[in-house]
Amino acid sequence: MVGVTETWRVEPSGPLRGDIGVRGSKNAVTKHMVAAMLGDGPSTIRNAPEVGDVDITAAMLAAIGFEVSRSGGDVTVAPSRPASASTVQPRVPEAFTGLNRIPILMIGPLLHLTGEAFVPLVGGDPIGRRPVDFHVAALRALGAEVEAGPAGITARASRLYGARIDLPYPSVGATETVLLSAVRAEGMTVLRNAATEPEVVELALFLQRMGAHIELSPDRRIVIEGVPRLRGASRWLAGDRLEAFSYLAAGLITRGEVRVHGCPQDRLVTAITTLAKMGAQIDITDEWITASAPSGLRAAAVHTDTHPGFMTDWQQPLMVLFTQAEGMSVLHETVFENRLVYVPALQDLGCEIETFAACLGGPACRFHDTNSVHSAVIRGVSKLRGADVTLPDVRAGFSAVLAAAVADRPSVLRGIHHIERGYHRPFEQFASLGLTIRRG
Repeated sequence: MVGVTETWRVEPSGPLRGDIGVRGSKNAVTKHMVAAMLGDGPSTIRNAPEVGDVDITAAMLAAIGFEVSRSGGDVTVAPSRPASASTVQPRVPEAFTGLNRIPILMIGPLLHLTGEAFVPLVGGDPIGRRPVDFHVAALRALGAEVEAGPAGITARASRLYGARIDLPYPSVGATETVLLSAVRAEGMTVLRNAATEPEVVELALFLQRMGAHIELSPDRRIVIEGVPRLRGASRWLAGDRLEAFSYLAAGLITRGEVRVHGCPQDRLVTAITTLAKMGAQIDITDEWITASAPSGLRAAAVHTDTHPGFMTDWQQPLMVLFTQAEGMSVLHETVFENRLVYVPALQDLGCEIETFAACLGGPACRFHDTNSVHSAVIRGVSKLRGADVTLPDVRAGFSAVLAAAVADRPSVLRGIHHIERGYHRPFEQFASLGLTIRRG
């Protein structure tokens, strides 16, 4: 994996200033790598980040018979032999259990290539249940025999067939499973209540370049007409909207200004508006976006939602930003029921945050009347303090760095591999902005 250093010592910083270029997101590049399994020739994903999840996905693909190579920001995935003499293995080794969420997306491609599949249980950050029910139901609707066991998921199908699929919730992962499975199924698939996140659209466009017939229709509907074969393709990934927002927040939290290059404005519309409502001054060109707050920031109430709402992965840096805004802010998480698992680490750093099982700061959500702690009230301006904390996940890890940057003394952050799994060269990026970090 890229960068497995476990500990950073973060020194309190003055204002973070400078320019940051963001590459494609880990959530986009890894899904494109899975899509490349379906091509009868090499596919190249350009502007890929150097993150641990790419290494994990590359290792999985190599284990089942694909050739993966990297050159700078390019990742190329190719069948080890022509499709007529395929050496693809249908089993993803159990050694990859729990490392990330990619294995379940490989089921559809493996069924098309071998007629059977076994993938280990999904993993990723501990942010709540990641049920496979939607994936399994979709695969069964397409004609696969699917069994979920304690070690993983087994599937068989001599052929997949088009179907009408209605998702109970616009799940990103389940939408991607349908796309990756239906593009070579026989007949038409109509997917309703699909996720429409930019990374999902990006995957659909990549599949279209490979020769898939896909229509993105209104009202969260995707229509896919199966084709018998797909070819290799190439695509440049747009900049990661999660990284872009995180670095914009880094500038604001430290009373500095970070100029972010490479992420189109249309990927940050809701985030930009939220920062503006808090009093930030936003400057936007075709090349970069920057945010500053010379007069300080004010409190806000935000609830996360599926796209085009406020993204769940934006809320962790926002939480730290709230601690440096004047007044009481409210955060209501509606996507994952355990997303606030990182709050204790921020509390150790002095963030004044209180969590609740109630729906605050927005309409009642699907976690209403449950025991799920999914809302928070944040007091600003909080005086943050240095601490020794362990990071539970990738986004929370980045946010802890931001809190440590404005603390009163140095902090020791453990579990830094989480950040390096999801952000492109974060140590170097922070150093370029003026933050002093020592590897432990």
